[in-house]
Amino acid sequence: MIKHLLVLISFVTLISCSTDGMDTVAENNPDETPIATELYFPSTTSAEWETLSETELNWNTNTGTELQTYLEEQNTKAFIILKNGKIVNEWYFNNFEADDSWYWASAGKTLTAFTVGIAQEKGYLDIADKTSDYLGTGWTSLTKEQEDKITIENQLTMTSGMDENAFTCVSSDCLNYIADAGNRWAYHNGPYTLLQDVVANATATNYNSFFNTELKSRIGMDGFWLNTEATNNVYFSTARSMARFGLLILNKGTWAEDPILEGQAFFEAMTTSSQNLNPAYGYLWWLNGKSTYMLPSSQEVFNGSLITTAPNDLISALGKNDQKLYVVPSENLVIIRLGDAANAENFALSTFDTDLWQLLSTYMGLD
Repeated sequence: MIKHLLVLISFVTLISCSTDGMDTVAENNPDETPIATELYFPSTTSAEWETLSETELNWNTNTGTELQTYLEEQNTKAFIILKNGKIVNEWYFNNFEADDSWYWASAGKTLTAFTVGIAQEKGYLDIADKTSDYLGTGWTSLTKEQEDKITIENQLTMTSGMDENAFTCVSSDCLNYIADAGNRWAYHNGPYTLLQDVVANATATNYNSFFNTELKSRIGMDGFWLNTEATNNVYFSTARSMARFGLLILNKGTWAEDPILEGQAFFEAMTTSSQNLNPAYGYLWWLNGKSTYMLPSSQEVFNGSLITTAPNDLISALGKNDQKLYVVPSENLVIIRLGDAANAENFALSTFDTDLWQLLSTYMGLD
């Protein structure tokens, strides 16, 4: 495992409780025992994790074989499907093993969004507050009047209004004015990364310590934040730890009977359209099923749903080179994909999402 971590660190430095519902999977097979939709949660202190078989779920096993081959050919390292919280598929490819860690890239933004929600819930901050309340005046190169319009919520929604050309830079001299906060959506790592400083200053503690105590340890995740010059603060973990976080999101912030994020107001805001400029974006989460969407490194507005082959209620954590965390509430699904880029390097969305979901929909009988 240490060998893999050293390789990953070098690589990244270079590239920068339960839910209600009575659905069953036996509607067309009345002789089979129905599988309830109540969510299962694995222990936070052991590696034990209950499973379901694709046969029990009446999924298409032939397509499952095709899916597995496709994933391996597309440079996948880890792939997990959870149904009702239980593991249906857990596959590792391309010299990668279950206890190896891999980087989340920008999919890890969702961890920070959730942590901001915890900090607000505990009274350390309010996302309506000016960012300068926590970073001090002059954290940008803007005038004080321009800077004072930027709130924590603007950082969460990519609407700070600052120039994103110096994409990962967090120094004041590369945080330059383009528009008043709230009037322009642009995917920008700099203001996002500074959210972790906001949390640290608001809580008067180290960001990693707050994250570990309030989120990571409470749901049994492993992993660590690695600060790199190229990509700022990036999270690494095993695939199962990403699946744990996805399960937490599926259950709206509660792990089994432990409410990690007690109030639902922040959770609902985080996972719904956060502004009108790009309705396919929440608080650092990507949202399917909206009428239009925007993408990183572009001001173009595209018509239609983000991933046309996926369920409309899909919410996604998307990271560079096809790091994927998909959550589908209507189907009680969590799906994880980690690895190298499937086709070509990308920031978040790629054609891989569409192709993968076409296979998944056929495999699970969703189309």
